[in-house]
Amino acid sequence: MTTLSQLLIATTNPGKLAEFRDLLRDRVDEILSSGQVNAPEVEEDRPTLQGNALKKARTLFEFAGIPALADDTGLEVDALDGRPGVRSARYAGEDGDAEANMAKLLRELTGRPDRSAQFRTAVVYYDGQGGRLYEGVCRGTIMEAPRGSRGFGYDPLFLPDGESGTFAELASAVKNRISHRGRALQAFLSDLETW
Repeated sequence: MTTLSQLLIATTNPGKLAEFRDLLRDRVDEILSSGQVNAPEVEEDRPTLQGNALKKARTLFEFAGIPALADDTGLEVDALDGRPGVRSARYAGEDGDAEANMAKLLRELTGRPDRSAQFRTAVVYYDGQGGRLYEGVCRGTIMEAPRGSRGFGYDPLFLPDGESGTFAELASAVKNRISHRGRALQAFLSDLETW
């Protein structure tokens, strides 16, 4: 089984870092966050999830000299033509937070019968030899009100297909198995076996 000695995760979000650590703990000896190495914050100004993930991974590697893994995730709502998409974290404005983003999303879906959506994650591994891209998608439905206290971001509104609880209600082991980020990281781990 192939393992990595060190991996730098491009996040300061404790919830996201916990997911990465849960999914990668058996394959990486030391997992560091961008905050632990005092890396500069990277502006997510690319028009695609893939572009933002690559920019973050490359910037972290160039800053710290440690192989880096970065993701960008978007919630794509069918009735909103894929919005908020790449702007998911800033949907309610640059100073918006998860509560404001969810409130805006619910306002825009008022009266719309179609509440189908998907989370899409692009993960990029960068080690100076170029970037390797992995993607994961999880289909589901947007609830009419938040449910649950786990997770982060839009998790309290997202009911994955085939589940009875939102991402914010599911145990972390279940979420990590079925989620967009979990699927992208499983693709990364499968590819790691071929290195």
